[in-house]
Amino acid sequence: MTQSIRHPLTWVPSLYLAMGLPNVMVGVVAAIIYKNLGISNEDIALYTSQMYLPWVLKPLWAPLLEAYRSKRFWVISMEFTMAAALGLVALCLPMEGFFKLSLAFFWIVGFASATQDTCADGVFMTTVSKTDQARYSGLQGMCWNMGAVVASGLFVSLTGYLHNHMGMSWVQCWVIVVLIAAASMALFGLWHVRVLPPGAPSTLHGQGLSGGLTATAEAWVTLFQKPQIWMMLAVIFFYRFGEGFIEKFGPLFLLDSIAAGGLGLDNESLGHINGTVGTLSFIAGAFLGGFFVAKRTLPRSFFTLALVLNIPHLTYFYLAQTMPTDTTTIAAIVCIEKFGFGMGSVGHMLYMMQQIAPGPFRMAHYAMATGVMALTKWGTGSVSGLLWNYVNHQYVSFFGWVLIFSIPPVVLAWLAPFPHDHEEAGEFGEPAAVAGH
Repeated sequence: MTQSIRHPLTWVPSLYLAMGLPNVMVGVVAAIIYKNLGISNEDIALYTSQMYLPWVLKPLWAPLLEAYRSKRFWVISMEFTMAAALGLVALCLPMEGFFKLSLAFFWIVGFASATQDTCADGVFMTTVSKTDQARYSGLQGMCWNMGAVVASGLFVSLTGYLHNHMGMSWVQCWVIVVLIAAASMALFGLWHVRVLPPGAPSTLHGQGLSGGLTATAEAWVTLFQKPQIWMMLAVIFFYRFGEGFIEKFGPLFLLDSIAAGGLGLDNESLGHINGTVGTLSFIAGAFLGGFFVAKRTLPRSFFTLALVLNIPHLTYFYLAQTMPTDTTTIAAIVCIEKFGFGMGSVGHMLYMMQQIAPGPFRMAHYAMATGVMALTKWGTGSVSGLLWNYVNHQYVSFFGWVLIFSIPPVVLAWLAPFPHDHEEAGEFGEPAAVAGH
């Protein structure tokens, strides 16, 4: 059987698992590693937030990939690159200068993951028919989020088990777990050597660097020629503004000791709440959001989805005020926020697909829109440490500011322009349920 006629079920699940796992390793798990190894909250927030930059910058080099080799080549080569870089992260953790060294290797993982994201979506969109794209979109989202469950749930819980029950140091625990992550990426690479189709060749294929640069310039020019583009980009940038602060400091708050104003959870509990139960809540919210939009259309549901995403930010303010000690109670409250995030994020992703992406540079413009989304995570993560210092390390004040930062997204959602009606917007191969990336 040739690669070009492999059934999508042989490669779509593994492809999106391989996208979710490294994304969450860089975006979430790295912060937990550094917290366990004694790095300050300020340094964690500042330095791990810089690792969002590959997703911000990927539109700059994504069109250049089209001129060289196949999409399959880039996906597989990036998976092996991530396996090697994660292995190097594990090996440098016991060293004295582990923080700077591991950050450098996490950066490599980030650039490889961002490149893989672009090319993997390209494989899917140019291989699978429009009908099957819709059929498998739910599977895409589920598998991407299963990658998140493995990384932020099972892996984090495993370190807690090794530390609490096997008596291992945090360094030993994380060396083992990061090596498992590296081996997983290598296995994905080997599997995709066997089953991944090449994807349709781009019209830029064989044109070299000059062709790629010309196409990149044209894609950027046509993006800013779109009607009301600046307002649409503002909507995209601010939609998850408050969420960006929670994503960076939420796990640190749950892990910090009670004496430091946190809830004092261990890694086992955090892995269960943030990775497993929380991710399932996120998926449930995402699927409900998809049904809600399908019934009402995006223009009629967008403001409601923005409210659903931002109002549950009250949960972290409530947790910081009441300081519950029962893990079940904490999990239930966090799951409310995760559910709202999942449901509300559907509006964010669909707005990019249906209002910014349409046109001759659909894939490039969608990548640029997701770059703006990543810019939000980079910006909020970078300044969250400054805010943490400004409020004198008080979580109640920190999450109070998050509530204030959640107001502009709702206002902009109310004012959001919709130059393309929902019939005109058409289908797109990106799954709405993959709102986490």
